[in-house]
Amino acid sequence: MDKILIHGGQPLSGSIKISGSKNSALPILAATLLTREPCVIHRVPDLSDTNYMLQILMHLGAEVERASGTVTIKAEKVNSVAPYEVVRKMRASVCVLGPLLGRCKEATVSLPGGCVIGDRPIDLHLKGFESLGAAVRVENGNVKVFAPKLTGAIANMCGKFGPTVLGTDNVMMAAVLAKGVTVIEGAAAEPEVCDLANFLNKMGASIEGAGSRRIIIEGVKELHGAEHDIIPDRIETGTFMVAGAICGKGVTLNRVQPEHVSSVATALSESGFNIESTSSSITVSPNGAVLRPLELTTEPYPGFPTDMQAQMCALLSTTEGKSVITESVFPQRYMHVAELKRMGAHMQIEGASAIIQGVERLLGAPVMASDLRASAALVLAGLKADGVTEVRRVYHIDRGYEHLDEKLRELGAHIERVKE
Repeated sequence: MDKILIHGGQPLSGSIKISGSKNSALPILAATLLTREPCVIHRVPDLSDTNYMLQILMHLGAEVERASGTVTIKAEKVNSVAPYEVVRKMRASVCVLGPLLGRCKEATVSLPGGCVIGDRPIDLHLKGFESLGAAVRVENGNVKVFAPKLTGAIANMCGKFGPTVLGTDNVMMAAVLAKGVTVIEGAAAEPEVCDLANFLNKMGASIEGAGSRRIIIEGVKELHGAEHDIIPDRIETGTFMVAGAICGKGVTLNRVQPEHVSSVATALSESGFNIESTSSSITVSPNGAVLRPLELTTEPYPGFPTDMQAQMCALLSTTEGKSVITESVFPQRYMHVAELKRMGAHMQIEGASAIIQGVERLLGAPVMASDLRASAALVLAGLKADGVTEVRRVYHIDRGYEHLDEKLRELGAHIERVKE
């Protein structure tokens, strides 16, 4: 098993390219099951999660070819069963339910695994399928859905903590081959949902309203193959923006879509950093002013993303004054706080909020990653800390960041991956 060693205190500068979005790639790869014709997907990031998804597709009968960041998938014949041993490592594997239901009119998929960041049920996915006419059963750890035919209907994808992104994706993928019109109310508006809708439309679907809370889908008889470029990963973009803020002299991120990270840019600007953007780049640099603490609340897009909460905890841990981050999406998502405190951070959890009193410096220490974004936060804290930080369980990082350590080295970080 690997661990990452970070020798802190090295200033970052220069530029890197941001990879394709993990959270776009996974449902788009799943959507290729909706057609017998080949689909060509570009800028698929090299991650353990995308590799798991490709393994699932092959298990379901698809032919997969991968050359660098381009994946070609032909699902001429498909079986509709994805057992536990195939899907257990990744929660997003549940997004094969929608395309299998749409194409095969049935699917059996084991309840998935993934990050431990609180309760993330798939009830809304299943209610959406039921609204389209499917029968749903959950037994022996498997979800079974079946429908002689799918019929357009109204489905609501907004739950207790806001709209569900994967639920919106799943129902959208099932509905494209349903008879009639489906209206998804309370839809997730994330850019990744728009990316999936754009890909489905390229395949011959008829989807309007993606990016709003109301998506209208007119079912079609069949879909065809298509070619598509995955959008830039906005959470990787935000993570490197924080890296540029936490110890940068001027870090430029290329191949980005600045409008997707406007809430992160606003937060960093309010704290006292310079943010300069072009149509496809963002530069983060210090402006010499005293940094200001922040009060942030995570919200569904376009609000501040829950997937950036841990990274901001790392940044604010050394920002003078008291900062408060409230987690409204996954209130239990604070397992990184205990590890940051091992490095000298002064934080406490009160309900759904992290109260952060900035300290002058952090000290390197052995720390343990608990989930994907928490692991990134520990790496960021290690960049700032005095001494050496050891981050264990870095397989979490490999789920969602393409060559994170290599990109940080390009910017000047003293970071290495070693065997434990």
